[in-house]
Amino acid sequence: MNYIVFDLEWNQNPDGRKHPDSRLPFEIIEIGAVKLNEKREIIDTFQCLIKPKVYHWIHDSIHEVIHVDYHELEKGIPFPRAIRRFLDWCGEEYRFFTWGNQDVMELQRNMKYYNLLKLIPGPVHYYDVQKLFSVKFEDGIARRSLEYAIDYLKLPKNRDFHRALADASYTARILLEIDEACMIRHPSLDVYQNPKSKEKEIYISYTDHDKFVSREFVSKERLMKDRTMVSTVCPICRCPAKRKIRWFSTNNSKVYYSLALCHEHGPVAGKIRIRKTDEGKYFGVKTLKAEDTEAADEIREKHESLRRRKISRSLDKKI
Repeated sequence: MNYIVFDLEWNQNPDGRKHPDSRLPFEIIEIGAVKLNEKREIIDTFQCLIKPKVYHWIHDSIHEVIHVDYHELEKGIPFPRAIRRFLDWCGEEYRFFTWGNQDVMELQRNMKYYNLLKLIPGPVHYYDVQKLFSVKFEDGIARRSLEYAIDYLKLPKNRDFHRALADASYTARILLEIDEACMIRHPSLDVYQNPKSKEKEIYISYTDHDKFVSREFVSKERLMKDRTMVSTVCPICRCPAKRKIRWFSTNNSKVYYSLALCHEHGPVAGKIRIRKTDEGKYFGVKTLKAEDTEAADEIREKHESLRRRKISRSLDKKI
């Protein structure tokens, strides 16, 4: 199993929101990667510039950050050839590592644009080193910049940031500071390639929580009426947990919360994130976490705040 630590640089529509290609809001212009073996030893690197096809000039903000000249990109290779070369370099068995959760999704979006998504079966299991850094060295919630993490760990800065291979190399160095036990306990799942049918729905049990990814629905309302989507089962004993606070949303109709009670393991905090596909359909990602009194208290506070707002609006209408 190879560990592939990769980073992408991408361009976007140089005219801002005028005339963007909705199928490809971010066009990859560089891939950089570091390969480690199972002993977590660095054994190879990869770097490739990609000739743009969609956006034929570099957005000003992108140019300021990555310092790539468009004429330099014109010497790159087309994305289909680049992605095949990259995946061949990854080897037969590999796992992706990235800084943050966006690169894995954008890689797949670019592949879909060229009808190459079949080259990476989804959903994609990977490791978010940004999240791992937070879990290992901070509170598990904060998400820091790559340079912040390098400075925090007092690692040498011998390359400019915001080039794909440089950022991949820095990410690999940070990964080496994180023990494998921590890494294994906190995997990530990218659901850009979401389940299309009930048979393909995803159930995953982690050490401290369960995750469920539903099939597609034509509306959010139908999604939230699905029995499996709204069920609450204790992640520890697998017994049904009695719901104390039904699923509700606050100001954000894309996120729902609930609170249930397992008689053996206490509160079960529930969260559903509703995602919209490129084709305009909806699916849900449900997380259930047991024995988390802090999360349970937060849900109670959100629910009480929502209740007070509803009462206030009702009184205002009467006045």
